[in-house]
Amino acid sequence: MIFRKKLLLEFAGLTLAAASCTAAASGIGILEDSASGLGNAFAGGAAIAADASTIYFNPAGMTYLPDSQLAVAINAIDPTAKFSDGGSAAPALRPLGTNGGNAGSLAWVPNIYFEQAVTPALRLGLGINAPFGLKTSYDAGWIGRFQALKSSVKTININPSVAYRINDTVSLGFGLDYQRIRGELTSAVNLVVGEGSTAMTGSDAAWGYNFGALFKLSPQTRIGLAYRSRIKYNLKGSVVSIGSPLLPNGPASLELTVPDSFSASVFHSLDGKWDLMADATRTRWSVLQQLNVLASGTSILVVPENWRDTWRVAAGASYHYNEKWLARIGVGYDQSPVPDAYRTARVPDSDRSELTVGGQYKFAQNDALDFAYSHLFFKNSSINDLQGVAAAPTSKGNLVGSYKVSANILSVQYTHNF
Repeated sequence: MIFRKKLLLEFAGLTLAAASCTAAASGIGILEDSASGLGNAFAGGAAIAADASTIYFNPAGMTYLPDSQLAVAINAIDPTAKFSDGGSAAPALRPLGTNGGNAGSLAWVPNIYFEQAVTPALRLGLGINAPFGLKTSYDAGWIGRFQALKSSVKTININPSVAYRINDTVSLGFGLDYQRIRGELTSAVNLVVGEGSTAMTGSDAAWGYNFGALFKLSPQTRIGLAYRSRIKYNLKGSVVSIGSPLLPNGPASLELTVPDSFSASVFHSLDGKWDLMADATRTRWSVLQQLNVLASGTSILVVPENWRDTWRVAAGASYHYNEKWLARIGVGYDQSPVPDAYRTARVPDSDRSELTVGGQYKFAQNDALDFAYSHLFFKNSSINDLQGVAAAPTSKGNLVGSYKVSANILSVQYTHNF
């Protein structure tokens, strides 16, 4: 038990340190919270109850697991985000600059889940993961340096959960979410005699909740419903500016809300060999309408976002070769919350499709290794960032062009039954 507690604490620190990447789900979401789920593009996530990662996707699924189980996963997310100029304008007397290089970078995102039976009907669980994250980072002399240089969001979610099997048909689950967040925004500043810089950092912690229900319609078919609440933050930190005494320095704050979501999933065992699954998730990204950074009660950065609610749909299948080997495949489509008219260099997001493959190998009676690969195909998107022109034409210039984005994801997970 001491070893388990130590492992959970180590993963908590690792998750917060590593969960920073160009978001692999829409907006600033990270969907890569298990390797077993990734193999099916997370289709049927609220119904499949494949392992202890169900604590995040639907805690009611714990009632379908062995009496005690540990699942540990690591996800490598490798995004590419490249800007192409299409008529940008630099501020007066400033060079236009480069296209900024690749704004994405490799990130390692770990997850850990543990569940324990108290009685045959009652289960307790704990999950640690990173549901939100973002990192875009451009070369220092790029065209849009006055709009954005580095944008970073790092989160850790600690999710104690409970599940209860009411009868052979219905199971219910509930969890609390203690979530910490850190953020950083940097950009260049156009000055009369040259260029300066500003960096805004902040952090906060807040509580949310999640719950789910799992319905066994027959020995072959389950339907799962799951909800996760929004979480409201008030990040507090500082702004540090270099280049002029007139630039803001000192305490700063930013209010930020991450969205709630609702998922409906179905799982069906076709013939003992094939499993089929599907999922639809609604995420209410419309909670994010603007970024407003305050310093000493005064707005020093206001960025309109006007994000909209989104749907994600997925379908998947698994094939059981034998008692040791399982193969998985999945497809998904994820809408972007970012309207074309409000796309920014900080979050150059767009609609994306996903194709995944994966599998599982049980190398011992109580031990299994899951693995999965996913490629995200992003829709090419345009940007016409007029925020600088509207506020101060000579300050930021105008960023006009297009983005080409893609991502590769590789996940590995170890699961052990005690």
